[in-house]
Amino acid sequence: MTDILAPAEPRRRAWPVIVILLAATLFALADWLTRPPPLPGYEQVRAAWHPSEAWLYDRNGALLDSSRVDFATRRLAWTPLEQIAPVVRTTTIAAEDRRFEDHAGVDWLALGGALRDRLSGKHPRGASTLTMQLAGFLSHDLARPGARGWLDKLRQIRAARAIGARWSHDQILEAYLNLAGFRGEAQGIGAAALGLFGKTPATFTRDDALLLAALLPNPQAPAGRVANRACALARERRCARFQALAASMLGPARSLALDPGLAPHLADRLLTRPGLKIRTTLDIAVQRVAIAALRRQLLGLGATRARDGAVIVVDNASGDILAYVGGIGGNSTAPAVDAANAYRQAGSTLKPFLYAQAIEKGYLTPASILEDSPVQLDTASGLYVPQNYDRAFKGPVSARAALAGSLNVPAVRTLLLVGVDPFRDRLWDTGYRGLVEDGGYYGFSLALGSAEVTLAEQAAGYRSLEQAGRWSPLRLRADDPRVAPRAITTPQAAWIVSDMLSDPVARAGTFGLDSALRLPFWAAVKTGTSKAMRDNWCIGFSARFTVAVWVGNVEGDAMRAVSGTSGAAPVWRDVMLALGGGREPAPPPGIEARGVTFAGTREQPRREWFVAGTSFARADTAPAEARRPRIAAPVSGSVYALDPDIPRDRQRLAIAVSGATALHRLQLDARDLGAPNAAPLIFPAPGKHQLALVDVAGRIVDRVTFTVR
Repeated sequence: MTDILAPAEPRRRAWPVIVILLAATLFALADWLTRPPPLPGYEQVRAAWHPSEAWLYDRNGALLDSSRVDFATRRLAWTPLEQIAPVVRTTTIAAEDRRFEDHAGVDWLALGGALRDRLSGKHPRGASTLTMQLAGFLSHDLARPGARGWLDKLRQIRAARAIGARWSHDQILEAYLNLAGFRGEAQGIGAAALGLFGKTPATFTRDDALLLAALLPNPQAPAGRVANRACALARERRCARFQALAASMLGPARSLALDPGLAPHLADRLLTRPGLKIRTTLDIAVQRVAIAALRRQLLGLGATRARDGAVIVVDNASGDILAYVGGIGGNSTAPAVDAANAYRQAGSTLKPFLYAQAIEKGYLTPASILEDSPVQLDTASGLYVPQNYDRAFKGPVSARAALAGSLNVPAVRTLLLVGVDPFRDRLWDTGYRGLVEDGGYYGFSLALGSAEVTLAEQAAGYRSLEQAGRWSPLRLRADDPRVAPRAITTPQAAWIVSDMLSDPVARAGTFGLDSALRLPFWAAVKTGTSKAMRDNWCIGFSARFTVAVWVGNVEGDAMRAVSGTSGAAPVWRDVMLALGGGREPAPPPGIEARGVTFAGTREQPRREWFVAGTSFARADTAPAEARRPRIAAPVSGSVYALDPDIPRDRQRLAIAVSGATALHRLQLDARDLGAPNAAPLIFPAPGKHQLALVDVAGRIVDRVTFTVR
């Protein structure tokens, strides 16, 4: 018998080995199947956090605006636990993981209860801890759709235990609150607090915390269900208030109080990547003043007259931009356009630089007499016939009155003295980078602002006049370098032009004595209106600030019934009054004062300022015999239409001549009309006509053509 049973003995001894190997294999397989993915540490999670927003701050660190840069999800900056109200901690733990402080990632009691409920056929209670949910946030593989099997649950348990062994409870809770998804695209308590409550997490009340916790199981739940869950978490009998609070929290009228929206155009321009924080040179108080002044004016004008505007305020001493308003929305049909950085036609705003160049070169003084009368200039594209804003002419005027009153014809005559190319080059040196063509491209209309400029260029250019003719780029970011200014205009010419622009008496002929341009302190200011009333400007400076304002329609359609003093000027005045002024600047060396009397004009005697060596005591118009004989009216190229409702003998055309015209004759279509001093009235037939001024020898000294329809 012993010999027969002996072979079975080795087989019995092999079974334990087989069992051990099988158990080891099964254990290894279970370990492999339930092994969680590699998970980052707390510091790695913090370092990898990238908000979807970028932020714009003023010079003192106050938030001006923010911009959404990443549109995959809405995330703000990481919110440390110490910046979250303590009631949020207690409420979240009570709602999601009651024994959070007592376990190391897994609540075995809750798991046991859930298993018991499942075996007894009851609806299983939730057993997922905050740490287990955090593991799902850190690895999408653990929270993928369909990951509800027991193997997935074991992987999540093991991941939670690994986190619990390496992370503190505060780190787990902080990461959970920052990574949790809330309503819609909001991720993290920072975005939820802003989007749902309009406040910071540090200011949460108990009701806020209850509503936030009620969202966690189902962030897309309707308001009624969220209110019921908040009521259950509150453990109160009467909690009808949650219905209204939940409806307000999830309604369309949520407040975004943390985003003041004070510089949206600048935010769009500067905030280019998520998480960027830029400190600007702006002052939030000045920015609010500029916005309020512009909004008030555009509301007063109404959408049918002007829809858009922009304001820039600059600190003269530093070159820092204190306010940058690219628009205010409102009735605008293109609110996203940054009107402060858009190129628009300059109108009369370039004239101060023209007169400064003429004074600097010695071609003019403020007391020099310029003729404001019809003029026609031959150009490559035909005759150029400048007109004043009011279509009237003032006759002989001083350069001071011409600039302050923004007269067009004297400006064109000044450009003839300076030259188009030198003036274009001067503007380029003064920072007007829109003038990319040579002087011939712009022609004589450059004196009247046919070039395109931006409001920022205008502010920098006018600041250079206050800075004794020295130009430097404006600063917009706090870390922008301070560039040494370069001399563009002489201090004497810059000071004299500033004095001319600050003279209320000199501008009275055009604007009156009590316009929006007059302030209770010293300020130099210039308005401008572009062709067809598309742009209205007002730029000026006190001893401390430069304020530049544009009003118009960014789409380019003309304004209706808006002038220089009724469009941009009231905004300029309101901002200047809010900022306050300073002392009138003293004249620099090289300036002398002298009393001047005027003959042949309506200007009264006054004390005038001159560059040293250019002064005189009497200003007179040129005598008739010193002027070239010419036809002043009609203007060449004019078209006259006969009105059938007016008697024909009352529709005669007056002829006017200037200069020394003794012994000269007028001829209409080669027909003699007599001596020019007779001021004949003519009634030409419909058609094209030629009027000539002929000297005693029969030579034509001037000729104009006009048409009658």
